[in-house]
Amino acid sequence: MNSREKGKSGELELAKVLRSYGYDAHRGQQYSGFCGDPDVVGLPGIHIECKRVERLNLEAAMEQSRRDARPGETPVVIHRKNRRPWIVTMDLESFIKMYEGVRNG
Repeated sequence: MNSREKGKSGELELAKVLRSYGYDAHRGQQYSGFCGDPDVVGLPGIHIECKRVERLNLEAAMEQSRRDARPGETPVVIHRKNRRPWIVTMDLESFIKMYEGVRNG
C-alpha cells in the first residue's frame, strides 16, 4: 500500500472511531486539493493531523498541525502504529487549558 492510500485508510479509520464516540467525523477536504484543512473533521475547535505510520516525525507532524490550525483551533496529532491504539499528542499549554476546563467544570 502506498503512503497516500495508507494515509486515506488511517483517516477513514480514525473518523470511524470518532463516530463510535458519537461525533460527526469524516475525512477533511485535503484530498480535493484544499491545502490546510484538517485530515479529519468533526471535533469543533480541534485541528486534527492524522498519522498512521510505523515511524513518525512527531515534531514535524505537530508543526504541520500548528501551521494549518485556524485561529481558536487547538492543533493535535492523532497517530498510531500497526496493532497499537490511537494516541493524541498536543502542546502542554493546550492540554492545561483543556484540563482546567474539566477541573473547574
